[in-house]
Amino acid sequence: MRRAITDVFFVLLVLAVAATPQAQELAPRAYWPAPTGTNVAVMSYQHSQGDVLVDASAPIEGAEATLDFLSLTYQRTFGLFDRTASLQINYPFVQGDAEAMINGEFRERSISAGADARARLAINLMGAPSMDGKAFRELVANPEPIVGASVLVSAPTGEYDGDKLFNAGSNRWAVKPAVGFIVPISHGWLFEGEIGTWFYEDNDDYQSKVRSQKPVLSSEFHLVHVVKNGTWFSLDVNWYQGGAATVGDGAEQTELKNSRAGLTLLHPLNRHHAIRFAASTAIESKIAGDFDSVSLSYMYIW
Repeated sequence: MRRAITDVFFVLLVLAVAATPQAQELAPRAYWPAPTGTNVAVMSYQHSQGDVLVDASAPIEGAEATLDFLSLTYQRTFGLFDRTASLQINYPFVQGDAEAMINGEFRERSISAGADARARLAINLMGAPSMDGKAFRELVANPEPIVGASVLVSAPTGEYDGDKLFNAGSNRWAVKPAVGFIVPISHGWLFEGEIGTWFYEDNDDYQSKVRSQKPVLSSEFHLVHVVKNGTWFSLDVNWYQGGAATVGDGAEQTELKNSRAGLTLLHPLNRHHAIRFAASTAIESKIAGDFDSVSLSYMYIW
């Protein structure tokens, strides 16, 4: 029974691994359920190059950076009010170099430090009640529409220096409530999406001033196709806008208006192990979004 549950579990599972900067997530399968009691540990490596920042909401234009992220994630699925729910904890580490022209002055910096930790709580509101292995296999055989809700919290645990513009941490709390959905299209094809909004606490140590920022509306959509033997891929796209910032008594800065597209591929190695590859590039970039990114993740499931 346990082997059957795990084999089916591989068919349609991947984590919404939060190794990417805020608001730029491309995370398919974030609302697909799993049997109660399922645990997943993930180690992810991501390489990003171009106009990319650790904090994607920072209003720094024309940055050029090469950043490498190593991210550790743990997720557990459980029942909450008889619905499928999950709790995910993520801690990223970043290393790289960044440079930019800021107010006519050339700035550069190298960083190698822990970034902001994250926690995500999700629950399915329609479809996918809390289930055992048998009920899960029935859902996989006959997918049904699913609607879920989540809240993602970013904690200011990363290394931060208020005198520097490039930092591993953001020195503020941020939270993103969101609503997601899954719609079966045909056998082996699913359409998924999420719409949410990032809300930011003020940073009270930004160049010896207070930096406040408006919310960022974030959305992402995925077309998922299950191939065979548990392997699947998805075509991914996102869009996010907002986040105009104010520093001290200064004028309101330009808001973000960015979009990305990408591809995600998951392949199981056996009953407990899987690898996940993802790549993305910018479609539209107004601030800090014109970059290319590739990632590779290893998953252990028990």
